Amino acid sequence: MSDFTGKVAVVTGGTRGIGFATARALREAGATVVLTGRDAETAAKRAQEIDAHGVALDVSDSAAVKDVFKAIAKEHGRIDVLVASAGVLEGGLIGMLTDEHVATTLGTNVAGTIACVQAAARAMMRKRSGSIVLLGSIVGERGNAGQAVYAASKAALSAFAKSAAKELGRSGIRVNAVAPGVIQTDLIAEQSDEVLAKIKDDTALRRLGTADEVAKVIAFLAGDDASFVTGQVLGIDGGLVL
Repeated sequence: MSDFTGKVAVVTGGTRGIGFATARALREAGATVVLTGRDAETAAKRAQEIDAHGVALDVSDSAAVKDVFKAIAKEHGRIDVLVASAGVLEGGLIGMLTDEHVATTLGTNVAGTIACVQAAARAMMRKRSGSIVLLGSIVGERGNAGQAVYAASKAALSAFAKSAAKELGRSGIRVNAVAPGVIQTDLIAEQSDEVLAKIKDDTALRRLGTADEVAKVIAFLAGDDASFVTGQVLGIDGGLVL
């Protein structure tokens, strides 16, 4: 893993799952880490566990995003890495979707991520360097019944990552995305044993992934070892998509 000593990394949605695992990996690699979550108390508690900084942030509030990122850049003097992990996963058949469901999913996963990239990129442009990694999903690449809006939101992030990479590359900023498969986090807690068994059977490695495995790939993309990698959507799915 690259050495992140002296670098400042912001991880949105960093209080649980892949986000927290990534925040921990970056901190262990020497980065000054600021993790965000919707609840201030939870963010502070999780940050304390890894000697990081915790900040309350609802990424769907664009004004709050601007204020928080300005405060981070002012306090720490720079932002070198953004891992945009904040998102919501709500299922729903197409015929049953509500306006609120659509607005919440797209407002958080797409608009919220874009707002964070905008805010981080402004800080990164001052140093003419930086790395941004977006958390997509295998569902955005292949779709899934009952998750049409979620799939659309993650597919949008893949397209956004590629476009942002082309635009921000001239400022020395790299933008990539990861597309995890089925990962052992609380997001799959409601899945039945039968469903999970079927997924394992369809996966080349015959198992589910872990948050730490995804975090290591994100850290690679965020670090100097991937200095010539941008505009990529990297699958982390154990061979589920082959």
